[in-house]
Amino acid sequence: MTAALWQRYLDWLYYHKSLGFYVDISRMRFSSEFVAQMEPRFHKAFEDMEALESGAIANPDEDRMVGHYWLRDPDLAPNDDLKRDIVDTLVQIEDFASKVRTGVIQPPGHKKFTDVLSIGIGGSALGPQFVAQALGPDFPPLDVHFIDNTDPEGIDRTLAKLDERLGSTLVIVISKSGGTPETRNGMVEVKHRFAQKGLDFAKQAVATTGIGSNLQKMAIQEGWLGTFPMHDWVGGRTSELSAVGLLPAALQGIDIRSILGGAKEMDAATRVHSLKDNPAAQLALSWYHAGNGKGEKDMVVLPYKDSLLLFSRYLQQRVMESLVKERDLDGNVAYQGIAVYGNKGATDQHAYVQQLREGVPSFFVTFIEVLEDRTGESVQVEPGVTSGDYLSGLLQGTRQALFDNSRESITVTIPQVNAHIIGALIALYERAVGLYASLVNINAYHQPGVEAGKKAAAGVLKVQLQIVQTVRQAGEPITIATLAEKMGAMDDIETIYKIVRHLHANQREIVINGDPGEPMALTVAML
Repeated sequence: MTAALWQRYLDWLYYHKSLGFYVDISRMRFSSEFVAQMEPRFHKAFEDMEALESGAIANPDEDRMVGHYWLRDPDLAPNDDLKRDIVDTLVQIEDFASKVRTGVIQPPGHKKFTDVLSIGIGGSALGPQFVAQALGPDFPPLDVHFIDNTDPEGIDRTLAKLDERLGSTLVIVISKSGGTPETRNGMVEVKHRFAQKGLDFAKQAVATTGIGSNLQKMAIQEGWLGTFPMHDWVGGRTSELSAVGLLPAALQGIDIRSILGGAKEMDAATRVHSLKDNPAAQLALSWYHAGNGKGEKDMVVLPYKDSLLLFSRYLQQRVMESLVKERDLDGNVAYQGIAVYGNKGATDQHAYVQQLREGVPSFFVTFIEVLEDRTGESVQVEPGVTSGDYLSGLLQGTRQALFDNSRESITVTIPQVNAHIIGALIALYERAVGLYASLVNINAYHQPGVEAGKKAAAGVLKVQLQIVQTVRQAGEPITIATLAEKMGAMDDIETIYKIVRHLHANQREIVINGDPGEPMALTVAML
């Protein structure tokens, strides 16, 4: 290491004393001139974040505030009603979780609940899964399971693992609107399995949902165990520190007050109006530099800790759903975004490092380093060397090997994986995303692409119903082309063919005859 490189490390190293938290961006090759050019942009970004926390309408598409920062510091909430809601919800979560864990709230015919089954998708699943993987105890008071997709086989596998414990399983259904199709489907499937086993779903279910949503109304009408609020000023991808993530965490015995405390402490650190003294600003600066403010390079996230395995998946949604936008705030086509991928170091070095060091230089790396190897003493695998030393050596060696070949990297170092630090880590990236969005002039708090996909899916299902009706009315086998013509949908013939193929594969109403390799020669009839 040259003296100049060491000095650059010293110049840019961020350290938070009470958190024991380091951010090192010295291996990003930005110049002092670039930093000077970015200062005015950051001045505006800091002001934008202050307005956001003060209750400004940050999501104009839906006329909503964005208030996930208030969840860990209710005194910041713009009015007393919101503050009271946040405080009351936290007490409600702690009280409910305590009663479940101690058996005060029981499933019918059992002394205690043994398992939690969380049904959600996107941020309603990824955050809770990440926290469960990172912080869940080896022997939790309740084992946690997730249904996070509308895949029938995946649902079956999850329910099969519960099997005889289904009668002592607490089900959490998470959907802000109450109409999220994937979550609704999972709930319907689980209700069906409960009915098959003669169990009363309502006596084992709670909902985390919007106030006044259809899901809340259903839960109240059917007599579920309770409902928890998912406020409209908290987006799904920033909901981990709301009831969405805190309820399943509390049920596992995770210290949710410590998570919130860590996030609050990091929030304070990331409000500082100084690039060198604000870790989130350092990340945003590095992201902007790496991709020329246009996302020209991907972010590879490599946490060197098994418990952080899901962090890269969590960040994929946090970063990509927030920052990938076709248009900026002025309505101009901008094609903004940063693609995020990654997995676990050192396991995935065998897959990644050859590509990262010698492949197309279309990325920058974020290493997540954990200083504490384990609780307790480590055995020496070689004289004077432990397994943890190897892990640390592989991280440092990879970082150096990449830099030697002009590949850039960020290193985030935390002292250990605990609730307080995980809260801080979540808050760090929430703020970095917000600052970067301001730098590139986009709205980080809506997701038109996701909504477009949902609308397109609804359209496909509408076509499916038309297909069945048309084939039934035909009364005889017809070709795919004839089917499309009768429906008046020749422009959708490929979609029609794929729907028919899916229905046939699942022996549902439609049967196909002919050579599957010749779609236009196939005939379609009722099963």
